[in-house]
Formats: sequence, C-alpha cells, structure tokens
Amino acid sequence: MDAVVKSLSARMADATADKPSVTRPSREEAEAAVRVLLQWAGEDPDREGLIDTPRRVVRTYEELFRGYRDDPSIVLDRVFEEVAGYDGLVLLRDIPFYSHCEHHMVPIIGTAHIAYYPTQGVVGLSKLARVVDVYARRLQTQERLTAQITDALEETLKPRGVAVMIEAEHMCMSMRGIQKQGVSTLTTRFTGLFKEEPGEQARFMAMVRSKAA
Repeated sequence: MDAVVKSLSARMADATADKPSVTRPSREEAEAAVRVLLQWAGEDPDREGLIDTPRRVVRTYEELFRGYRDDPSIVLDRVFEEVAGYDGLVLLRDIPFYSHCEHHMVPIIGTAHIAYYPTQGVVGLSKLARVVDVYARRLQTQERLTAQITDALEETLKPRGVAVMIEAEHMCMSMRGIQKQGVSTLTTRFTGLFKEEPGEQARFMAMVRSKAA
C-alpha cells in the first residue's frame, strides 16, 4: 500500500524546549571528574583495574544519556494517513525502559504502556517505543517522563486521546536510603477521550493488565 506520509516537523518545532541549555565540558574534563570521584570514594584511579575506568564511564554516560542528543520531533516526523479508515484504539504495551533519577543519578527500571485514538494518522509502532527512550535516557522524575511522552504524542498526532502508564522501580529507594527492594511506582496521564470518559480509562487499564487482550 502506498502510504501517504506527512511531515510534522513544524508542529514539533518547540519539542526540544525542555532540554536544558548548558555548555558541555570536554571529554578530558569529564574523565578528570571521574578520577576525582574515584579518589573521593577512597580509590586509586591509577591502579591497574581503574586505569581505563574514567574513559569507560564517559563512554557509558554518552549511551545512558543520549536522550539529550535525540529529538522526539524527528522520531515522530512521519505519520501514515492511509490506514483504511481505522480509528480504533492503538495500544503498545510492556515497553521496557531504563532511566536515571535526577536526584541521585541511580537507575529507574520499568515498563511503559501507551495508547491513543488516531484521527489524522498513525505512527509506526517502533516510534512509540523510541519516544519512550528519547525521554527516558535523560535525568528524570517518573512524573515528568510520563507527561513528556504524553505531550509529544498529543502535539504530533492530534489524536482523540492519549493514555500513558509507567510502572517502575527506583534504585534510589531500593539501593540507598530506606532500601526497600521491589517497590513499584505507577504514574498515569490521560488526555482527550481517556480523560473525559472513565470507561475509556477502565478499558485501557484492563487491556494493559490482561495478557489476552
């Protein structure tokens, strides 16, 4: 099928407004900072096992926080309008992700569930998962992550409604402080039909919970 593909870059022109404007230090400065932290922890950064650790940590951070370099407007730039009149619910369930708590910089590990009712078209299913990664691979709070994913889909697709639910375990609670392992935090955000119709919220929750849905 020859899908009609429409660019929506203009609609997402302000999509990067939530990125902090900062001056990035050099790689050498970042590696030096890791050496300082190793020394502060009581280690010798010059011993054999740690010689290359600063370089490895900086490379790892480039991967863990690549969301600061990714643009959700590019991820969601293509919408397929020719969908044979389909206007029913689109649900992508059990999207695994990891992020990092902005307060302690330790991992947040969880799953996201996304649904929307299309009007002007649909995006490829992989794009929904990629949007989760764009925002998750930044320093985050779970509440803001939930809102950012919802807003990106709302602005881009102009759907009749968006539903996002995130369930995650926060290592800042599991590994430090109160040290309670296995505690799950759940956040939701609804727009359009999902916000106006309690039945739609219930349907979304039931489909997320039911493996047979």
